[in-house]
Amino acid sequence: MRRFDMRVLGILQGSVVLFSDYKDNGQMWAGEGDREMQREVLFSEPFREPPVVQVSMSMFDIDQKTNPRADLSFNRVTCGGFWIAFRTWGDTRVARIRADWMALGPVQDDDDWQVD
Repeated sequence: MRRFDMRVLGILQGSVVLFSDYKDNGQMWAGEGDREMQREVLFSEPFREPPVVQVSMSMFDIDQKTNPRADLSFNRVTCGGFWIAFRTWGDTRVARIRADWMALGPVQDDDDWQVD
């Protein structure tokens, strides 16, 4: 369990289209084998320390002639943002993916001040 020693909890959320490879015959649509795509997400304001992040697929557009193989994850979480990673493999043809995300963590309180 992760515990925050703060009075103020910040929550940010968003949605991002990771790719639309069917439009230009990109690697997720036309390629085969192991493929990966990463997209950086920047927070509208920073957290006080790296937050807890959750990602989920909110739209999955895939060719019906192949097996649906997908792995959605996140990495490189900082106070200012994180990266979403999508992976597929085999002969799976993915047209496009949209991911929703949520970040929860401590934020600066207006009553916090530092003595120099």
